[in-house]
Amino acid sequence: MGHRKQHAPRHGSLAFLPRGRAASPNGRLRSWPETKSDSPNLLGFVGYKAGMSHIFYIDDKQGSPNFGKEIMSPVTILDAPPLQVCGVRTYKKDEYGTKTLNEAWMEKPPEDLHRLVSLPEKFNTEEMLKETEGNLDKASELRLITITQPRLSGTPKKKPDMMEIKVGGGKIKDQLEYAKKLLGKTVSAIDVFKEGQHVDAISVSKGKGFQGPVKRMGVAILPHKSRKLMRGVASIGPWTPHRTLYYVARAGQMGYHQRTEYNKRIMKIGADGKEVSPKSGFLRYGPVKGPYIMINGSIAGASKRLIRLRQPMRGPRKMPAEPPKIAYVSLESPQGK
Repeated sequence: MGHRKQHAPRHGSLAFLPRGRAASPNGRLRSWPETKSDSPNLLGFVGYKAGMSHIFYIDDKQGSPNFGKEIMSPVTILDAPPLQVCGVRTYKKDEYGTKTLNEAWMEKPPEDLHRLVSLPEKFNTEEMLKETEGNLDKASELRLITITQPRLSGTPKKKPDMMEIKVGGGKIKDQLEYAKKLLGKTVSAIDVFKEGQHVDAISVSKGKGFQGPVKRMGVAILPHKSRKLMRGVASIGPWTPHRTLYYVARAGQMGYHQRTEYNKRIMKIGADGKEVSPKSGFLRYGPVKGPYIMINGSIAGASKRLIRLRQPMRGPRKMPAEPPKIAYVSLESPQGK
């Protein structure tokens, strides 16, 4: 018998190329979902990743083999203090893309905002809003400029994180009136999301540094009698073409990549972090002091990292009418303390 050629599936997904470091530890949103709601509403929120725990809840998914039974599920806890709305920004769309049209800032921005950007002591808010209203016919979309309040969270920093959150639903005039009411005030997670719904989680994964192809791409370890190397790719390509092709598994950066996870279910939105914090606090984070968001499953990123949540781009067709019934939330310390 002749030699049988060995076949194996390719190692390492090509869906995430290039596997380079993210530009920022905060995830970047490139698109927002379209909403059919008649009333304006915010399309996103943010929180800091505190850690993971597990819960027991009644399975409410129709067709599931465990429907109506109590099941266990891992959950991620996000520390989600209210967001401060500092400004309103309108955009126009032309043949070259979306560009800033007008913006209006609150009269006296928070003191901590000066840690992030240089701003005047006072803004003429009324004049800015009048200018925005005058150019409203040219506007294609409206976003709120918001900042986090890390002093109210368990993160060891004072410098806030700034981001834009799109206002969806209704007409652009309604959106501006909605934005005027929120300007200078705070928005909580319960004002944006509801328990039991699905969201998209945008975050930057935990960095692993420079790794070899075995850990990075999952290639097989060669036999110990192999020439030159074991933890590498035996043949990196043919004689022609005279170059290494892009899809060959090579060593390089692993982790610290931006990732979007679709349709993560919100199990609970609470006001008191003591309901979910372990006895000795979350590892590398501590206790959650105030409002929190409990999400089913895991989310990419290290503890203390900013996690951006967005209304789902392609949500599930069937949704349970009521939020899940949680029977038990584990408060046991992972360190046994």
